[in-house]
Amino acid sequence: MPTLKDTQNERDDRRLPIDRVGVKNVRFPLRIRDRDQAQQHTVAVVTMAVDLPHQYKGTHMSRFVEVLHAHGRELTVASIAAMPRELLSRLNARKAHVEMRFPYFRAKRAPITKSEGLLDYGVIFEVNAEGEDIDYVVTVEVPVTTLCPCSKAISERGAHNQRGLVTFSVRFRQPIWIEDLIELVESSASSELYSVLKRPDEKYVTEAAYDNPVFVEDLVRSVAQKAKNHKKIKWFRVEAENYESIHNHNAWAVIESGSKTSESGED
Repeated sequence: MPTLKDTQNERDDRRLPIDRVGVKNVRFPLRIRDRDQAQQHTVAVVTMAVDLPHQYKGTHMSRFVEVLHAHGRELTVASIAAMPRELLSRLNARKAHVEMRFPYFRAKRAPITKSEGLLDYGVIFEVNAEGEDIDYVVTVEVPVTTLCPCSKAISERGAHNQRGLVTFSVRFRQPIWIEDLIELVESSASSELYSVLKRPDEKYVTEAAYDNPVFVEDLVRSVAQKAKNHKKIKWFRVEAENYESIHNHNAWAVIESGSKTSESGED
């Protein structure tokens, strides 16, 4: 076979290094450990990237996909953890980034009738490598219900509530179950969500939320407090966004471990 020109290795004279370059939105099968059912199979949306020094025109995109497929027809957490160092070696890079986004399902029983249904959560695994240093971040995206304390306090009948989304990211001292992170968030809301609710369940959930009103500020503070007290968590970031039912805007708040102030978007 004749030698083909390697354009990517040509010199670039603009002296502009690239922070991350690679492949994005690659779908690949994933097998993940499951606290409830031992394991489950899902499909991850994969992003893989490295830094590119200023003198190189481009990176070798095919090598990212080769590293991905080198782990067989299905990924595991162990193979995800190994990929950044493999990218450093294959692409002669200083920094590497791997991200896996995937739906994660839990079977949940309704609170009164015990009717069972599957509820999906978003999960993100991020692994970054720089030299010998490896950084892991796990994120869960948890839908919840919140009921407005102000609305309850000023209304003669009822109070407005809304569905919200909590995005909870952690670095950990010891491995932690995805389910543990989900439950930590759900216990901080007015109510958790269910996929199947009969009338007795709906009555229970509605009244439980009414008895436990929380602002978006309350929600992030509760999650943050529990994260600070969790022996396995060494860093966290919690973001809550409420899809308001009586406003044409969303309420939003963020707390990050170690920051002096939180950001909030609700009066």
